[in-house]
Amino acid sequence: MSGPQIITLGCRLNIAESEAIREMAGDEDDLVVINSCAVTAEAVRQTRQAIRRARRERPRARVIVTGCAAQTEPETFANMAEVDAVIGNREKMAAHHYSSSQRKLGCQAAVLDSRHETPAFTGVTNGLEMTDKVQVSDIMAVRETAPHMASAFAEHARAFLEVQNGCDHRCTFCIIPYGRGNSRSVPAGAVIDKARELVNTGYKEIVLTGVDVTSYGPDLPGSPSLGLLIERILNAVPDLPRLRLSSLDSVEIDDRLFDLLAREPRMMPHLHLSLQAGDDMILKRMKRRHSRADAIHIVERLKAVRPDISIGADIIAGFPTEDDAMFENSLRLVEQCSIVHGHIFPYSPREGTPAARMPQVDRAIVKARATRLRTACEVQRQSWLGDLVGSVQSVLVERNGLSGHAENFAPVRFAEPQSPSSIISARIIALENGVLIAQEAAND
Repeated sequence: MSGPQIITLGCRLNIAESEAIREMAGDEDDLVVINSCAVTAEAVRQTRQAIRRARRERPRARVIVTGCAAQTEPETFANMAEVDAVIGNREKMAAHHYSSSQRKLGCQAAVLDSRHETPAFTGVTNGLEMTDKVQVSDIMAVRETAPHMASAFAEHARAFLEVQNGCDHRCTFCIIPYGRGNSRSVPAGAVIDKARELVNTGYKEIVLTGVDVTSYGPDLPGSPSLGLLIERILNAVPDLPRLRLSSLDSVEIDDRLFDLLAREPRMMPHLHLSLQAGDDMILKRMKRRHSRADAIHIVERLKAVRPDISIGADIIAGFPTEDDAMFENSLRLVEQCSIVHGHIFPYSPREGTPAARMPQVDRAIVKARATRLRTACEVQRQSWLGDLVGSVQSVLVERNGLSGHAENFAPVRFAEPQSPSSIISARIIALENGVLIAQEAAND
């Protein structure tokens, strides 16, 4: 294998950061980096699986674990014989961690980056001491933004650009603020420079990512909003054809952002909402800031002015205290919000969160409810995709030349190879196994 192996679990922000790690690691052939996720207990289990698989497949490689799971429970991975080093979310953006020439410097290597003070553990790390194997600092003390953002993408025709990190909210089920720290934003000038660089490199679509993207700006001078940042990007980078957003908190979609989503043709008609539930009592116990009616209303408003917009959503099945009636409210929300890109999480307790101390729903019921939610989303999705047959879609072709995504993020496969990373007009002739089939594509 040429170059390092980067294994990414979790969100689009992790994807962006993994690409930055890939660039920092350079030509380190004997290196495996697992960029972990901590959003659920299942995500942590999958991280452990990935570590063991990597060690079996590359027994002589140096295995580094980083990301949110490494940040929130470093002792879990430090105790695995397959792991050579555990580094936190702050430390993972220091290039010396990936250099074989620095590996013997151990903990002392942290001082090579002048931005870092001596790391120290807090709360969720159970007081674990700094060692040569473990370097995880207090993420809550981090104030700087992400100077690395992103630069190269090995597998995608679209680029993921980090504009925000961390979260100031404390949803009762969520461990992520303890993995990412408090909310902090990348200044607009740095974002624009990176967007321009990506477009000049040949990318035709950029996805703005973050932990809580809609909270962008209050920590910057003048408190700019996400909508203002988007306007500045579109004005300053006129050659960027397509701009997409990662998951949004619906309650933070202000008038400026709504207007861009509704009327700006370069903003893709695809919105992924962090809804989590469709029952008001469960939303309250989750400490969410929106109601069921709020979720339905924002989708109705968007579809009224931009009917082609597609809706995705995160929904948790089996949150503590959820009874049958509460679950049915979440199930109905799938149809009421026309959710065609469903991301369903069976609830799993995360140690240290308030929800873990609430009365739990039986695991068999949680799994059954997750299955019903996935089925409901799939029914909506198949109907939506079926309605697109016969239409002409603008499709960004992936690097394999055989597949791509329409503006509404519908998956497309081409009958004949197309020019990689191009945007083409594609006539949709069929739907096969959840993928649109396009034929007679022609360049715009």
